Amino acid sequence: MKKNLFKGISILLLLGFTTVLQAKVVTKVIPYSINGVKMTGYYAFDNSIKAKRPGVLVVHEWWGHNDYARKRVRMLARLGYSAFALDMYGTGKVANHPDTAKKFMMEVIQNMDTARQRYKKGLSVLKAQSATDSNKLAAIGYCFGGGVVLDMARQGLPLKGVVSFHGSLGTKQPAVKGKVRAKVLVLNGADDPFTKPEQITAFKEEMKNAGVKFEFVNYKGAKHSFTNPAADGFAKKFKMPLAYNAEVDKKSWAKMQVFFKDIFK
Repeated sequence: MKKNLFKGISILLLLGFTTVLQAKVVTKVIPYSINGVKMTGYYAFDNSIKAKRPGVLVVHEWWGHNDYARKRVRMLARLGYSAFALDMYGTGKVANHPDTAKKFMMEVIQNMDTARQRYKKGLSVLKAQSATDSNKLAAIGYCFGGGVVLDMARQGLPLKGVVSFHGSLGTKQPAVKGKVRAKVLVLNGADDPFTKPEQITAFKEEMKNAGVKFEFVNYKGAKHSFTNPAADGFAKKFKMPLAYNAEVDKKSWAKMQVFFKDIFK
């Protein structure tokens, strides 16, 4: 009797353990191309969720599509989203020096048609994933990527919202009233020397004039790249005004989650 009872409990425990193992974040590298340029994206979702879920596009920093962008994709998947990190530069274009990063970035932003085509392609790849609810889409971006997602909103893409983490604010094509469909959340470091007070003022005026629902959060004591743990290493190696801020990283990520709950409700 005791032997059978023990055996039964063991089977139940094993089944429970197996269930836990089966419920996991699934990731895959997705190669794609646009106008003959090869790109490499990264996708993740939690396979324990059977229904379609909101999709979130992740746009990398000026360093390129690297492990940091992929880390954020996995974090979003664990929150229950269908997440995809696009590639704005092209397969293999990942910088380890600011001069190279600037070169890659300028190749994209000097031709806004090319930039627009690339992030639209990334969005289409995300929408094509079976786990993605294509009626519920958002985008987040870091540094260069933060500027990209703000331009996504300015261009009137079908997004519920965009979140910019320590991203650039300026644009050659300001928002036009009635065109922007996305709500906007900007998470900025108050001590970021790359974001000038006049740029913040101009951005807020732009959003107000265009009738955009937006929120601008300025984190006291936070410098540029405050969400990236690698920032301190880059700062030391290249004498750049960057700094990781663990507290603000946590606060800004939590702020994003509240924002998503609001736009996807």
